[in-house]
Amino acid sequence: SAAAIVSGVMAAAGLLRGVAELTLDTMLVLATELEGHPDNVAPALYGGLTIAWTTDAGPRAKKLLVHRGVSPLVFVPDHSVSTALARSLQPAVVPYADAVFNLSRSALLVAALTQSPELLLEATEDRLHQEYRASAMPETSSLVHLLREQGFAAVVSGAGPSILVLASDPSQRAAAAALVAGHAGDTWRAVMAAVDVKGATVNPHQVEAKPQL
Repeated sequence: SAAAIVSGVMAAAGLLRGVAELTLDTMLVLATELEGHPDNVAPALYGGLTIAWTTDAGPRAKKLLVHRGVSPLVFVPDHSVSTALARSLQPAVVPYADAVFNLSRSALLVAALTQSPELLLEATEDRLHQEYRASAMPETSSLVHLLREQGFAAVVSGAGPSILVLASDPSQRAAAAALVAGHAGDTWRAVMAAVDVKGATVNPHQVEAKPQL
């Protein structure tokens, strides 16, 4: 939804070029109004790693450069899981220690993604989301545990059931793909992704007018 919303906002900005110039900050406000929060529209708009937050004056975002060694890998299964079901499994109250644990890991994740990819495994540890949702996606949970036991920074991607691996370099990413292929066969499709450093862009397409007969 966030990518679709940003695409629409960028298309509008492109069509209005020369009439009204929309800044990235303005487009963030528009996209956030449509999405409801800036968490996903900010990275789709700015690219790279973004930290997004809201203020009384509106949404804000800070773009950071991702370390060149970080190599994302997404495993997409041949089945789906209801996002509403996955989210319904989250408890209304969580232990204080678990909340502190995840806060420290979120701070560490910024450092791992920008400066120290070797810390990605520790930085992606979680106590607030994945185990609560494991019953809705047992295959995903099993693969995440397998990958992490072998030293790969694997997490549930979004609400699942896809899996994201943040490898520290291309060779580690290839090893993770081989591990899943050997364990799960062709039921999981490996997508070698790249970090988009440019963010959303508009490429004007010039249509040649046909001669009138």
